[in-house]
Amino acid sequence: MSRTRTAILAALALVAGACGTAVAAAAPDAGIAAVPCTVDYKVQNQWDTGFTTAVTVTNNGAAKSSWAVKWSYAGNQKVTSGWNAKISQSGTAVTAANESYNGSLASGGSVSFGFNASYSGTNALPTAFTLDGVTCNVDDGGGGGGGTDPDPSGKVDNPYAGAKVYVNPEWSAKAAAETGGSRISSQPTGVWLDRIAAISGVNGGMGLRAHLDAALAQKGSGEEVVQLVVYDLPGRDCAALASNGELGPTEIDKYKTQFIDPIAAILADSKYASLRIVTTIEIDSLPNLVTNTGSRATATPACDTMLANGNYVKGVGYALNKLGAIPNVYNYLDAGHHGWIGWDDNFAPSATLFKQAATSEGATVDDVHGFITNTANYSALKENNFTINDSVNGTSVRQSKWVDWNRYVDELSFAQAFRTQLVSVGFNSGIGMLIDTSRNGWGGTARPTGPGATTSVDTYVNGGRYDRRIHVGNWCNQSGAGLGERPQAAPATGIDAYVWMKPPGESDGSSSAIANDEGKGFDRMCDPTYTGNARNGNSMSGALPNAPLSGHWFSAQFQELMKNAYPAL
Repeated sequence: MSRTRTAILAALALVAGACGTAVAAAAPDAGIAAVPCTVDYKVQNQWDTGFTTAVTVTNNGAAKSSWAVKWSYAGNQKVTSGWNAKISQSGTAVTAANESYNGSLASGGSVSFGFNASYSGTNALPTAFTLDGVTCNVDDGGGGGGGTDPDPSGKVDNPYAGAKVYVNPEWSAKAAAETGGSRISSQPTGVWLDRIAAISGVNGGMGLRAHLDAALAQKGSGEEVVQLVVYDLPGRDCAALASNGELGPTEIDKYKTQFIDPIAAILADSKYASLRIVTTIEIDSLPNLVTNTGSRATATPACDTMLANGNYVKGVGYALNKLGAIPNVYNYLDAGHHGWIGWDDNFAPSATLFKQAATSEGATVDDVHGFITNTANYSALKENNFTINDSVNGTSVRQSKWVDWNRYVDELSFAQAFRTQLVSVGFNSGIGMLIDTSRNGWGGTARPTGPGATTSVDTYVNGGRYDRRIHVGNWCNQSGAGLGERPQAAPATGIDAYVWMKPPGESDGSSSAIANDEGKGFDRMCDPTYTGNARNGNSMSGALPNAPLSGHWFSAQFQELMKNAYPAL
């Protein structure tokens, strides 16, 4: 895998104030592999409610008789008028296509166009562009040539760039049936393959092929991403009973032959070759081997067993190998979240363990397109009222009870730093990160409007933090949580997308024991009366009452998430 973000990262010198430039890559020279195209996007003038932009596109591939440039915005920017291109917009996605008089674009030639747009809040510059489906400003490793895809496997650098994302009709229908739910029922969410039966469909529901067929119908003539959660390891989620799975700790062969192999066979069907299939690989499980084993106070016998038998590592490696071999599949390995992996003694060991898993069972680092953080979790995307470098009366924020010596205070800073750590242990420099923002908005009336009082480091942090959980270790159906940033491509440096991988409204676990045939146990962290354990500092669980089994629809949670959404609905 030769794709890199070097050109993008070097070019992202964003200029504050009235003007800025995004992604202006240097032209290749004789000693450097060619980028297939470059896009120079400059904000020439900006005021409180609008801006004017000039865009220059350079084609380093074969000559074209027509062209189309695509990008997505991270905010609410809306193009209002343009010149020298036909500009259309759908949501945050923008397409600029040639006029009849400037469709010819020679190899090495450039074309310019411009537009006016409106915005409110922050006018963040787009960070990823495509020209006729090829990612620009990224080395294609080809030394010039015909503008081929920047990855020799045929994969694009960021599968979300310039693409729609699949809206699961089953989730959408449940959301739309809720009071006020139509405001978000058209958002894309992950499809969870969390047991063998889910491949063919559970209780008459849609199976994997049905979802892929529906995605093809939604796709039309554009690009379409389908998001799958692959989640059925032996002895799954050894530290959380609510999300235990159907396979016992030793059933690695059954995992391979009855779960991964059938999924791979379906995804490899040429019928689905035009889809970009994003797979989130086995959430939570590998981080448990770092934090919940051995002599740690948080250790569990089940996690010690999975560390000893190696079946988490083997299962993840096998999944990466089988799925990564499919040209249109993009594997994103789960990387926990900042409130789990962000401590010094978890951070580097986690990256090392992920590398071990990614090079087992025939897998290589080339089978990992990126990583996802905060899957089905609640960690705030960005804490604006305090930083890890602040101190109060000489006491570091790291010493507050909330931060508790963690190196990170939010998901964005953690994801970007962890990406660097992953590259340092041998993952490809082009890996991108996903952040699950489905439940980390923390809006509503409890959202602080500024820093806390400087009476002590604890009043400062607790008064200003958006994340209103009782403890950062609380993970089940959290009271007060809200929808976070809406799904969007390339919202920040190193981040491929914000996603709603966990469908809002699906329970994390039942509030009390419920008999079931899904292998799911009762975890006291989902009981609102529970007073805690070592993993949450012996704090109250903060869970909502009357919750159903994990994955089942939880109307009260859905309403809570909409009520506390940030940005607000």
